Amino acid sequence: MTKRNSGGAKPRITLTVNDYEELSVLADAAARTMPEIAAELAEELDRAHVLPKGRHPVDTVCMGCEVDFRDDMTGRVQTVTLVYPNEADISKGRISVLTPIGTALIGLPVGKSIDWTTRTGETKRLTVLQVREPAVVEP
Repeated sequence: MTKRNSGGAKPRITLTVNDYEELSVLADAAARTMPEIAAELAEELDRAHVLPKGRHPVDTVCMGCEVDFRDDMTGRVQTVTLVYPNEADISKGRISVLTPIGTALIGLPVGKSIDWTTRTGETKRLTVLQVREPAVVEP
C-alpha cells in the first residue's frame, strides 16, 4: 500500500498527451537510479486526466511552464519553471520534474493545493497561484 500524504485525497491533475508520454518514459528510466521519486511520478501519471492530442489544459502546470506557487507552511511565494532533468538549473529557477516538488507541481491547476514530502521526509503543502505557458518557438 502506498503512503498517503496527510492531506488525504490529492487534487485532480491534467496532462497533455505529449507530457504524459514523455514523463512515462522518464519515470521508467529513473526507476533504477531514483526509485522513490520515480514511483511518485508514476503515481501522479496513473491518476492524471490525459487530454486528447492537440488539446492543452488552461491554467495548469505543464512541462516548460513558469509557475508561481505559495509554500502554505511559510507563506513564501516562489516562481519556478518546470523542466526535464537535463534542463534543470536551480540558480535560474528551473526545477526538474524528477524532484519531489516538481512531481507535486506537474498537472496541478491554478488555485489547487497539494501535500508533498521533501527528500528529508518533511511534509509540506503548496498552492499554485499562477501559470504562464512556455514560449512557443515557430519553425
